[in-house]
Amino acid sequence: MEKQQILVVDDDREIVNAIAINLQNEGYEVLTAYDGLQALDLISTQTVHLIILDVMMPNLDGLSTTLKVREEKNIPIIILSAKSEDTDKILGLSMGADDYVTKPFNTMELMARVKSQLRRYLTLGDFNVQAKPNLLTSGGLCFDLENHTLTVDGELVRLTATETRIVELLMKSPGRIFPAEEIYERVWEEPAYRVENTVMVHIRRIREKIEINPKEPKYLKVVWGIGYKIDKI
Repeated sequence: MEKQQILVVDDDREIVNAIAINLQNEGYEVLTAYDGLQALDLISTQTVHLIILDVMMPNLDGLSTTLKVREEKNIPIIILSAKSEDTDKILGLSMGADDYVTKPFNTMELMARVKSQLRRYLTLGDFNVQAKPNLLTSGGLCFDLENHTLTVDGELVRLTATETRIVELLMKSPGRIFPAEEIYERVWEEPAYRVENTVMVHIRRIREKIEINPKEPKYLKVVWGIGYKIDKI
């Protein structure tokens, strides 16, 4: 597996060097930049797995850089700032940052946060989903179109062939409400006649397999009198 590459962005070169040394000691590849514009240039040409980003910088500050990155990429971003007020943290997170570390920071804490964000990004889906366009996702649901398999929060769910076709149908059109008759005709491939109970039983079984609380479903929802849907989360 390729080494994970981390971009460190700060106009204070001593801070950049200190963070870079610690990251390299942990086995990461490190890219460095000293303002937001340099950072965006590197992101456009290099594979970056995580960004450590200062707020106060010349040319393009950290918050503006975060907004630019979020227009196209879901790379984890850890904001560095000398400001510790809650309003500043909330502003950074609301603009798309994943975490916020206040200067002066504890190096061990920063390394721990880096590992946590990378694990979430690389293991739980975002990075792999981007690399595999044949995946349909909704929150923790992930349907592999090539292998016709479903995982929930990384755990494989054992579905019957019929249940698999229902999930695939709903996840291919997130948010669309499918009447029971249409589900039946498209999954069973025969005309629908009094099929509400048949479809409902399969929906209930799927819910029992994918929902923490099937009575209050997060993913597979009924729109009373109309049909069933899976929203894009």
